Amino acid sequence: MGAHSARAPLRPLSEAPALERSVRWDVTDPERIRIILATAAALGSPALLRRGDTASPLRLETLEPEGGVLHWSGLTVDPGADAWEVEVFGHGCVYRMLLSGETVEPGTWVTPPPRQLIQVRRRAHRRAPAPTDLRVRLPLPGWLGREREVVDVSAHGLSLRLGAGERLSPGRVLQPIELRTAGGEAVSLRGEVRHVSDRADGELQCGLQVTPLTFEDAERWQALVARVLHPTTRTDGALAEEHWRLFNDSGYFNLAGRSAEDFEAQRRSFVELGRQAGSKGAVLTEVVWPSERGVEATLSAMKPYRSLWMVHQLARRQDATRFERLKGQMLRDVYVHCVEHAQRDSGFRWLAAYIESTVPFTYRAHVGFADRMAATGRTLLLPLRMIDVECGHPPAPQRTGLEVGPATEAERRLLVERIALTRPACYAEALDLRLETLDLRDAARDWQAVGLERERHLLVAREGAKPVAVAVLEAGPPGTNPFGLLDSVRLFALSPRARQAYPALMDEARRWFAHRGRDSFTFLAEEAGDVEAAGLHDAAPDAKPFLWLIPADLAPEFLEHLHEQTAPRPLSHPQKELS
Repeated sequence: MGAHSARAPLRPLSEAPALERSVRWDVTDPERIRIILATAAALGSPALLRRGDTASPLRLETLEPEGGVLHWSGLTVDPGADAWEVEVFGHGCVYRMLLSGETVEPGTWVTPPPRQLIQVRRRAHRRAPAPTDLRVRLPLPGWLGREREVVDVSAHGLSLRLGAGERLSPGRVLQPIELRTAGGEAVSLRGEVRHVSDRADGELQCGLQVTPLTFEDAERWQALVARVLHPTTRTDGALAEEHWRLFNDSGYFNLAGRSAEDFEAQRRSFVELGRQAGSKGAVLTEVVWPSERGVEATLSAMKPYRSLWMVHQLARRQDATRFERLKGQMLRDVYVHCVEHAQRDSGFRWLAAYIESTVPFTYRAHVGFADRMAATGRTLLLPLRMIDVECGHPPAPQRTGLEVGPATEAERRLLVERIALTRPACYAEALDLRLETLDLRDAARDWQAVGLERERHLLVAREGAKPVAVAVLEAGPPGTNPFGLLDSVRLFALSPRARQAYPALMDEARRWFAHRGRDSFTFLAEEAGDVEAAGLHDAAPDAKPFLWLIPADLAPEFLEHLHEQTAPRPLSHPQKELS
């Protein structure tokens, strides 16, 4: 399968994109406000009651379905009848609103729903509280031997408490910082002070952007961050056999009219690659949610193109919910882990998936988000057919008057021009179908750096000297996806007579993939009638797959949407009997 044990250099974590300023959304739609607040109540999201420098903890318990009355608890101050600013924490963001209400019982508050929410996202990467045993030493005069408590960590930074009289200035570079756990594990980091702020207890908190100093430090740091941010999931590949078994037990293999027997030949390559996945994070990750009986849910991500990460092979056991602390936890956890893995890549510009829209959850999560964001003009839902094509022995070439061969430079330019006229700009950019990325060289380099294959080949059917159609062939390492998403063919028409050339192009594609040891490949048919024109049969005519594509800066909003779609809906607040 082309893999070897050579290590590729990791990208410095500090290269990942950071938010230059806050991202703000004004939410005024009453139904959207209701969904956001219902999600916060269901997930027990923390909240704060603010006035000036005063902040008091708060919790949204429930909201009434009729009228949307909000019931809050945990008050430590009397809000009176005045309006207060309330902050409710979402997934990596804060929702702000102005509320006034009445105190029914001590510590409780009842308010009408707000007319407006302001959603603010200040950071590109989510933070999580650090383990209580995590300590840091800074290389500063007079600080030798002193350890400071780490407050929280993110993919690219950490914050720590400063002692009385201790000061650090933003922009200061500290190297080496020594991070230590109670178990004796040590990580050496370069740190840059990004901010120093006041804490509610009167102490100062310092935020650092950090970069591991060596490859070994990077591995230890990434493992530590994964444990903190994703405590319920694993990506080390140790459960690769159980991962494959989940596909069978969950019914994943039955999608698109297939059966488990159709995939048995791929089992070995999938397990072998899965066991190595933990060391190939630059191009793929396989996230599993384990319990004491095995793997309960999974989602994977891979980087098939220069700036695109794709989530794929979502599966969950039917009875897995009994292992969840809160309903929907597994789906939230595997999605968050995959998307946040992609966000660590400095080249991440697009998030994609091939979705089956007849699956209810997939429809709510992916199609629902694309519909919600449709007004931005920045999302893509492209209907297509996904046809499994066996290589076998292609029939003898027919006398069609067509010649099939590799694309010339002029034909490559013609293809790019045709794609620009018939597909959205985001499609061409994300799938590396522009002239400067058409050879897939940049994307392939990342795969080759971790010992895996990735290539693209363009075949052109010509009538005399005139090109009539192009087949874009792509291959990737066996084992990345049971449905062969990386071994694919797309067909593009260059003339009105293009479809007459499709059978010849498909036969040549069979030879090309067979030469690379493949038994089959996937035809991604993006135009109605292309399947029949290519001489193929759709074994799952009731399936409704789409290519789903969003820009990377909307990925945090997608995760927020995912939380809303998976959160349990709270019951209404019990009404007290009148005495």
